[in-house]
Amino acid sequence: MKSSNTNTASRRAFLATGATAALAIPHSLKADHHGKKDPIVRPPASGKQILLSPKLGMLPKKLNGEDLTLEQRLTLAGDAGFDGVDFDQAGEHTEEEAREAVRKSGVFVHNAINHAHWSKRLTSGNDADRNQGIKNIAHCIRVSHAAGGNGVLIVTGRASDGKSEKEVNDRCADAIRSLLPLAASLGQPILIENVWNQMFYDHGAPPEQTPQKFIDFVDSFNSPWVGMYYDIGNHWKYGQPGEWIRAFGRRCVKLDVKGFSRKNSKFTDIGAGDLPWKDVQKALSDINFTGWATAEVGGGNLERLKKVRSQMIEAFGL
Repeated sequence: MKSSNTNTASRRAFLATGATAALAIPHSLKADHHGKKDPIVRPPASGKQILLSPKLGMLPKKLNGEDLTLEQRLTLAGDAGFDGVDFDQAGEHTEEEAREAVRKSGVFVHNAINHAHWSKRLTSGNDADRNQGIKNIAHCIRVSHAAGGNGVLIVTGRASDGKSEKEVNDRCADAIRSLLPLAASLGQPILIENVWNQMFYDHGAPPEQTPQKFIDFVDSFNSPWVGMYYDIGNHWKYGQPGEWIRAFGRRCVKLDVKGFSRKNSKFTDIGAGDLPWKDVQKALSDINFTGWATAEVGGGNLERLKKVRSQMIEAFGL
């Protein structure tokens, strides 16, 4: 991600790709899901090294002119073959709504995110905005727990919010520490995503940077409840993803997945661009990674979602 303004525009344009393709709504999205009014919630498949997921935002709210319920949107991901969903629109839903949609759809939710983290930042010099950011993450922790998930993704803030790196980092760290009791009580690790916010890397430096500042920040908490939600595409512009994964090691709890072209300096579909996926595969094997990999690309109908899943399978060599 870039800074809040430039990132928002580019990401919105990117996520819009493929979202307007029109097919008939699958039969399984009708109110009576396969004739079952209340299916048992199914857990993700066992025995898989890497579990595949889309963001909830990739699942359309309207398809072929018909509004979709939250239950139907989750069902669409299940029909596409995904193992679960990352609930990245948590701010729009209550704990009860999330739990009920999972119960009725039978589709696992593994994580929650609230995208207000760009406007209500943990690094903000405005106390009200920073406190609201803390409340937003607390809401995500509760939503993920209610839905059966195991983590929340956070954006730490923005480097330009303070006069010094220490001031910005300390604000963010204090906010995260205030959330650790809730995270621990509900079994929800707080997972930091590497984004284009100019924190923990040098935005103007040459590309072959290390993730050491990210690692130092995570380790400063000395807590099993703080880790990394590593976005493979976000920092290909700045460093080698395989080397970053090896350096993160056990701290790398979950993955965000998109493509990026260094040559054209833009995000791409998974497998497009010039990201070194073979080395990513080897690095994940080197650290014995097991866990969730979530697509963050343009979503859409069932055909589009199946294509994204197949791209992920190829990228990870599954």
